[in-house]
Amino acid sequence: MQCTGGVDKEMDKEIPDSTNRLLQFTNCRLIRDHKYVYDDLWVRNGRIVNPEPVFFDEQVKADCQIDCGGNLIAPGYIDLQINGGYGVDFSFDTDTIEQGIDTVARGLVKSGVTSFCPTLVTSPVKTYHTILPRIPQSVPNGAGILGIHAEGPFINPQKKGAHSENCIQTIDEVSHIDLYKIFYHILYFYFCPKGLSTVERTYGSLDRIKIITLAPERVNDLEVIQQLTDRGITVALGHSMATLRDGERAAVRGATLITHLFNAMLPFHHRDPGLVGLLASDETPHTIYFGIIADGVHTHPAALRIAYRTHRLGLILVTDAISALGLEEGIHHIGQLPLQVKEGKAYIAGTSTLCGSIAPMDECVRIFQKATDCDPIYAIEAATLHPAKCLKIEKTKGTLDFGSDADFIILDDQLHVLSTWIAGKCVHQTAQ
Repeated sequence: MQCTGGVDKEMDKEIPDSTNRLLQFTNCRLIRDHKYVYDDLWVRNGRIVNPEPVFFDEQVKADCQIDCGGNLIAPGYIDLQINGGYGVDFSFDTDTIEQGIDTVARGLVKSGVTSFCPTLVTSPVKTYHTILPRIPQSVPNGAGILGIHAEGPFINPQKKGAHSENCIQTIDEVSHIDLYKIFYHILYFYFCPKGLSTVERTYGSLDRIKIITLAPERVNDLEVIQQLTDRGITVALGHSMATLRDGERAAVRGATLITHLFNAMLPFHHRDPGLVGLLASDETPHTIYFGIIADGVHTHPAALRIAYRTHRLGLILVTDAISALGLEEGIHHIGQLPLQVKEGKAYIAGTSTLCGSIAPMDECVRIFQKATDCDPIYAIEAATLHPAKCLKIEKTKGTLDFGSDADFIILDDQLHVLSTWIAGKCVHQTAQ
C-alpha cells in the first residue's frame, strides 16, 4: 500500500491520516447500498467525503493517493458485546480499568473492530460505581468506545450462565446504599419512578451506559424499559426465562435487542418459543435485533442458518469475547468468577458451563459466512450496518456513505483484515 501524488518523499515512508489532507483510495471495491461499488473512496478530516464538490467547487486534487491493490473496503466492525481481551476483564480489573480499556481498544483494531461497547457482567454495586466513571471516552489509535453494555445485574438466576448469582438483583428492589445517602434517595424516590431509581442507584449513573441487558419477566413495571429508551439506552433481553409474551410486552415498551440468541434463555418450544420467537413475532412495533455468537462453539451452524433465514434484518454478530481473547489456554477471569480455557473453549473453571468466546470479530464473520453460505456483503453488514442501526448511529457508523466517520477496513477476498482505519488514520496494517 503506497501513497503517491501531492506528498513529499518523507510522507511516503508512512501511511498518512486524513487530518487536513484529502486522501483518495484507488483500485478498490466499496460496500455501499448492499453491493460492491467499483469506485474510489475519498477521506478528509476524519470523514468520508463526496468527491464531486471537491472537483467542481474546490477544484483541488488529492493530497495522497493510496492504491488498495484491488481489495475490498468495508465499514469497520462494531462489537456490541465484549467482556474484555488480551488478559483484561472489564468487570474484574477495577484498579487498572483505564489501562485495560486501552489495551483492548488497541488490540481490537487487529481484527477490524473500529467501535465497541465494553461489557460489564453482573457485578457488585460497588464495582459499577468504581468502573463506570473511569472508563475513558476514547483511546488513541484504538477502537472507539460507543458506551457501556451493562449485561446485568437485572437477570434471571435460573439463566445466570457465567454471572455471579449473589450479585443478581430484581429491578424493582431497593439495592444497598450507604446510610449517608439515604436522605438523597428518599427525595429521589418521589421524583423518579421506582424502577428507574433502582437502576440508577445500582449503576451510580446512566450517563455512560448504551445497552442494558435484563430479564423482562423479572421487571414488575415494564414502564422502566420505556424510561430507559427515552434516555437513549438500548434495552436488550437476555439471561432470561421469558415467554414469548413476556418478550412481546417488553418490545412494546421499547426493548429492541436480544442478547446472544439461543444462549442463556429458554430453548425454542413449538407451544411457546420464548425470546427466540421474537424473530418471527407479528406483535412487535419495530425491528427486533439479536446478537449471535458465531465462534464455532456457542452456536451450531444449523442454528446460525435458522437465525439467518428467519430474520435477516435483525442479525448482529457479536464476539462476547472474554479476557482470554488473544491469550494461551489457562486460568483467567470473567467478572467475579474464574474461567478456564481448554481445547479452544472457555468454561467456568471446574464446570462445563461456557462463559464467553475467544474468537475475534473477523473470525466470527468468516465462520458465519461459511456456515450460512450468505453473500460476504451480508456477513460484513451483520457486523457493521446492523449494529449501527440497532444503536441508531447509522448516519455516522457502519456505512461508507458520504458524511460518515472514516472508520473502515481493507479486506482481501477471504475476508482477512489487511488494514484498519479510524477517523481516516491507519491504526493497523498486516505485515506483508
